[in-house]
Amino acid sequence: MTTSDAPDLILHNALVTTLDRTKPAAQAIAIKDGRFTAVGADRDVMPFAGTGTRTIDLKGRRVLPGLIDNHLHIIRGGLNFNMELRWDGVRSLADAMSMLKRQVAVTPPPQWVRVVGGFSEHQFLEKRLPTLEELNAVAPDTPVFLLHLYDRALLNAAALRAVGYTKDTPDPPGGQITRDAAGNPTGLLLAKPNAGILYATLAKGPKLPFDYQLNSTRHFMRELNRLGVTGAIDAGGGFQNYPDDYAVIQKLADDGELTIRLAYNLFTQKPKAEKDDFLNWTRTSTYKQGTDYFRHNGAGEMLVFSAADFEDFREPRPEMGSDMEGDLEGVVRILAENRWPWRMHATYDETITRALDVFERVNRDVPLKGLNWFFDHAETISEQSIDRIAALGGGIAVQHRMAYQGEYFVERYGAGAAEATPPVAKMLAKGAKVSAGTDATRVASYNPWVSLAWLVTGRTVGGMRIYPQHNCLDRETALRMWTENVTW
Repeated sequence: MTTSDAPDLILHNALVTTLDRTKPAAQAIAIKDGRFTAVGADRDVMPFAGTGTRTIDLKGRRVLPGLIDNHLHIIRGGLNFNMELRWDGVRSLADAMSMLKRQVAVTPPPQWVRVVGGFSEHQFLEKRLPTLEELNAVAPDTPVFLLHLYDRALLNAAALRAVGYTKDTPDPPGGQITRDAAGNPTGLLLAKPNAGILYATLAKGPKLPFDYQLNSTRHFMRELNRLGVTGAIDAGGGFQNYPDDYAVIQKLADDGELTIRLAYNLFTQKPKAEKDDFLNWTRTSTYKQGTDYFRHNGAGEMLVFSAADFEDFREPRPEMGSDMEGDLEGVVRILAENRWPWRMHATYDETITRALDVFERVNRDVPLKGLNWFFDHAETISEQSIDRIAALGGGIAVQHRMAYQGEYFVERYGAGAAEATPPVAKMLAKGAKVSAGTDATRVASYNPWVSLAWLVTGRTVGGMRIYPQHNCLDRETALRMWTENVTW
């Protein structure tokens, strides 16, 4: 082998999981220009080494394929990562509050301290959130915003002053500003059940300058790389406007600085004007435009706001209005006619059933065959809906939201209902196209190993066993959910 043909890197003396059913295990792999050139036993791969080849003896350590998150808000999350304090995996509230106190001490005005998702009160030994009094004691002058799942946000007094909420501030639709006996806001915001109040309040915080956002996004990608994530599908997000809020990720892509292979979906931002968004985007953007490392992936996860069934399991299931079908059909016809695939946020089977009525109606006029559309989340999906999705050529993308909200679901609907929420094993048994991800960063953690553990053990981050063994997966199947299944 000539020097120019020699691999850049060889990993050897390893336990390599290939996910190749004809050759599931290997000892060594050779890589050149970012691509595998050889996979096999040490004796077969090591002779390819050249004088410039870096060789690493892994001493029997496990090597897995790079993980791909099927639903990650990486573009939005990257803009803010350096401003956030993460409580992911912190086991006690006492430790979390110590982290908060240290962060307050080094946070310059006018910046806030933000704890934005990735944790549940159930993961703490104390099984509770901090009180507003505790937040005010730790941070009397620095604004603190703490987002807990889709259900609530806690703001200390300094944050309330920063956002300007007073006794005269009205409650927004679907949200509640809790108040004391005199009518003054206490600092507790509740989704009832719409999380809009939580996100709109968060959006009032200071933003980083462009160069700092570039740095922040690099840090977020490196954090994901550290956890084994090498690819992701970005699901857009509220207050993430295209193309303005994509300038940072586009700059990194243009400069060859992405360390995550990324496909992105476009998320409408305008209630009752969603059709206009998609008409504009289908005229000005092309499905799959970009490169193999950064490209357009279609529409969603928000297609129309009238179909947005936020999953705050502390609240009753929201009933979608009668305008849902008409709004949704108008958008889906535009997407189907332009051969844009889509992803649709849908927590409850009631929403999925009504959406499928629309998809089937569109399919009669504009065949959906070949469009890899899918539902996101689908916690309470029925077997009938799974079959209807498969018949239309669609798929299902599940995320580990129940690992963070399982206790609340059990409290409202009972342990029996939680046993197949979502019915992942049943989906796979029926041959449906199913993949896995996180829905990070504002609810669940971006840590893929929490998701993989949830799929395999059936437990929440608080330790509650919510799934019987028949709805849990073996490790290889779970790994395929995080790799090859996402590429569909």
